[in-house]
Amino acid sequence: MYAPQGVKTNANMAVPDTMRAWVLGDPGELRFTQKPVPAPRRAEVLVRIDAVAICATDLEVIAHGTPALVDGGLPFNKSWTPGHEYMGTIAALGPGVDEFSIGDRVTVEIHAGCGQCKRCRMGMYTSCLNYGDTRKGHRANGFTTDGGFAEYAVNNINTLIPIADSMSDAEATLVVTAGTAMYGLTELGGLIAGESLVVMGPGPIGLLGVAVAKALGAAPVFLTGTRQARLDKGLALGADHIVNVTQEDAVETVRRLNGGKGVDYVLECSGASDAINAAGRMLNRGGKLCLAAFPHEPVLVDVAHLVRNNIYVYGIRGEGRSATHRAEAFMRAKRFDARTIHTHTFALEELPQALRYARDRIEDAIKVVVKTR
Repeated sequence: MYAPQGVKTNANMAVPDTMRAWVLGDPGELRFTQKPVPAPRRAEVLVRIDAVAICATDLEVIAHGTPALVDGGLPFNKSWTPGHEYMGTIAALGPGVDEFSIGDRVTVEIHAGCGQCKRCRMGMYTSCLNYGDTRKGHRANGFTTDGGFAEYAVNNINTLIPIADSMSDAEATLVVTAGTAMYGLTELGGLIAGESLVVMGPGPIGLLGVAVAKALGAAPVFLTGTRQARLDKGLALGADHIVNVTQEDAVETVRRLNGGKGVDYVLECSGASDAINAAGRMLNRGGKLCLAAFPHEPVLVDVAHLVRNNIYVYGIRGEGRSATHRAEAFMRAKRFDARTIHTHTFALEELPQALRYARDRIEDAIKVVVKTR
């Protein structure tokens, strides 16, 4: 029976020695297998995973292997489990942990920074200067350490967000997505009540970016994109105006609908090759642009336009500065309904099918959730 030295367990929540898990062999080759249940160390807990959502970055990591999206790369690990947007129930406590109790329902952030470097001390743990170095204490579950396409995972206590019993498992997997949008708006200044904002790209982060911005009081909020069904979801989440860029010029339309002038902020979530330039032309002088997505190839940027117009450009990675806690508070208070973007649910053993739905957008899939039990 599972009983690592120094780890606190509870007879009412027995933990097995092994678990079902998906592991990545060669890039693109997932295998469903049994592997040992990991043991939490100091300042860590064991989470019994109850649900995990699929993110576009999961598709990238699975296609290219564990070094994907990690600067400098990592050694390839053929027993590694991907997946990072998960929630669950605390099943065991590492040595000295008393901040949480066994049985607590939590959702998790991806990144536990080293806690020692300059960026971590600033709250920018998603930009940890020891990114990928587990010897220094860094963890990015689903990127550099084992993730959530399994029945159990180890998490640092700094990555845990308690959730209300009224929040369903599927909804709880969306807290990190909303937290990423919240992080972007935080970097833009945070106080955006009464300010105009464009969200570019109606993917999961963009759609919840609309919801979070409206909850913060932004007005008007525009959503631009190419897929009408997703733009309509944006309206349901509070967008004041939607712009289908296949039918009209986004820059002209945004400026016209905003009284002939540019907007105060742009949250770029599309990763389109010309998005930065379009965003720059949507902004007023002195406006701010946050990049929450990235093109897959280098792009040409009209830097002169940004400089002449005193436009500020920010980039974010993930869910820094504890923004996920603020997003969860909004969701708990029913300030918006993140469930709007949850479209499909699969069982853990059906992960390949779930990934196909997410990748190919079958049946207009937006957020696909995998249940482990």
